[in-house]
Amino acid sequence: MPAAPQFQSEFLRTFVARGAYYDCSGPAELDALFGKERVTAYIGFDCTAKSMHIGNLVQLMTLRRLQQAGHKPILLMGGGTTKAGDPSGKDETRLILTPAQIEENKQSMLGGVRHLLKFGDGPSDAIMVDNADWLDRLEYIPFLREVGRHFSVNRMLTMDSVKLRLEREQPLSFLEFNYSIMQAYDFVELNKRYGCRLQSSGSDQWGNVVSGIELGRRMQTEQLFGLTTPLITTASGAKMGKTAAGAVWLNRDMMSVYDYWQFWRNSEDGDVGRFLRLFTDLAEDEIARLEKLQGAELNDAKKILATEAAAVLHGREAAEKVADTARRAFEEGASEGLPVIDWSAGEETGEHNWTQRTAAAILKASGLATSLSDARRKIDEKAVRINDKLVERHDQWFQKTDIDPKTGAFKVQYGKKKIVLLKPI
Repeated sequence: MPAAPQFQSEFLRTFVARGAYYDCSGPAELDALFGKERVTAYIGFDCTAKSMHIGNLVQLMTLRRLQQAGHKPILLMGGGTTKAGDPSGKDETRLILTPAQIEENKQSMLGGVRHLLKFGDGPSDAIMVDNADWLDRLEYIPFLREVGRHFSVNRMLTMDSVKLRLEREQPLSFLEFNYSIMQAYDFVELNKRYGCRLQSSGSDQWGNVVSGIELGRRMQTEQLFGLTTPLITTASGAKMGKTAAGAVWLNRDMMSVYDYWQFWRNSEDGDVGRFLRLFTDLAEDEIARLEKLQGAELNDAKKILATEAAAVLHGREAAEKVADTARRAFEEGASEGLPVIDWSAGEETGEHNWTQRTAAAILKASGLATSLSDARRKIDEKAVRINDKLVERHDQWFQKTDIDPKTGAFKVQYGKKKIVLLKPI
């Protein structure tokens, strides 16, 4: 990672202090720009899923920091570029989505991140823009003549997103090959329409960012800039957001606020200070205090991390509610507010009038184990409780009559941090 320059502007100094800085173009000029005017900056997200995920969060927090420093963020949704597909980091061509699917994904993604930014018509209010507004209207030959002539195929073949696919002898469609041209054109178009001077992205998108800067120079826009963030890994080296249960989604209908809170609560010890800086709005002096805590007190810091991170995404009220639910569940044995998992208890055997199931089957159905063998292992480690009682054997039977009549569910707990209600339906 390049050493961060000694910036003078508020936003860039904060960006570095928060651990979000990787590299930028024209650092002195960009610093001066931030120091003299309100900067409009954008980050783009393709509409490939119903929800953004934790891997997008550093970029979303960049837009939030921009707005907090008085600048104007643009959330660019890739309604147009999604139709081509970004080849970066992919070994295979993305599935082609219909325009209706792309629009549905776009609206769902936006619904999951609205708490992060203030949208509106004010000078520093965020705006949402869809690049389909201009990409869908381009005529092929005029676009090639006006924009395509500025791109060297020789250079495009050296870009990581293209080179890696070719080195692995994986197919790269002509549609995908055009992706970097489309992304570069987005930057130029946003400058024309909104005076946008800065694109931020993850460090893996640097080649595409530079293409946009160079296209702007050749098409005689104002000087454009790029700012990148590092790839975030955990203290143990794992990719951020990869869990046994899959992606950590930002939409609450795909991952409950409680589960999102638990994700942060389960952070590794060595990540607490770094994640507090990157993913919360806590002041630096408070973060410095929390990251020095040891032992049991460090668990209190993790709870603060979980609550503050959840508050940024889902709002303060929802975050404090799930924090209280977790406290009562683990300290008082309360069940109110715990995540409820519906369980078609006869699915695995076809017997819908079931009378009993093993502890291993119950643990797997709860989602706290990935398979029956994983469930047996966790139970054999004496790490599982059902209805607040330690499970001694993985083949221990539970009857329908063991269901708690108050909740209509089994209360399933793995370790000290994970509890759900498993409700047969």
